[in-house]
Amino acid sequence: MEIGVAGEMLPMRESLAREVEIAWGRLAQPGTWWTGAERLAIAGEARRAQDCGLCQRRKAALSPYIVEGEHDGAADLAPAVVEAVHRLVTDAGRITERWIQSLLTGGEMPALEETGYVEIVGVIAMITALDVLHQALGLPLRDLPAPAAGSPNRRRPEGAKRNLAWVSTLAPEDVGPDDPNPYPVHGDKNIHRGLSLVPQEVFNFFDLDVELYLQDHEIRDFAHEFRAISHAQIELIAGRTSALNGCYY
Repeated sequence: MEIGVAGEMLPMRESLAREVEIAWGRLAQPGTWWTGAERLAIAGEARRAQDCGLCQRRKAALSPYIVEGEHDGAADLAPAVVEAVHRLVTDAGRITERWIQSLLTGGEMPALEETGYVEIVGVIAMITALDVLHQALGLPLRDLPAPAAGSPNRRRPEGAKRNLAWVSTLAPEDVGPDDPNPYPVHGDKNIHRGLSLVPQEVFNFFDLDVELYLQDHEIRDFAHEFRAISHAQIELIAGRTSALNGCYY
């Protein structure tokens, strides 16, 4: 498999190329709580959020919660969805539990379902990973695909509880017989549980993530190198990226 970069055809791992295509397809498919068209609208809004005037003023403020106004958002998305997307994209490091609860309980805007919020996080994570890959290679962003027909199944895991994070999560021991179970595939660390209120989103993101990064069991296998660059080089990039993004995980 090859990919064109700066006029040169460079090799690309077949497994990475496969998961990239799968990820684009999943963005366009009906999710658990949003239709394919809605998921793509969320992805498109994530791309536009960086140019939002309100977000830029909030980012520059001592606190984003003292700056009022309206987002430069799409008219076909509910205000709570636009607010969630823009804050997650532009200022995730200063999100608070109170802000999340304000979205879930409503107030000045109609409430957003907790499950819908978690799926929004999953969609943003996927489109960010896909777009940054293109940006890193110096390629233009890929056009969003056409949405697939169908309806979301809207199934919330019965065993999900709010005892780990600011949203409900599904512990491995609480996975029901009808729930998608990503834990045997991707592990059960807290980072894997973050999206577990919508289990399919754990598959969606981490199926792509492990190809962009490393499989869970490969991360601490320092006796072998699994990529064209070493563990140390990978972690240098990851650490620098985390610092730039204000990620303290």
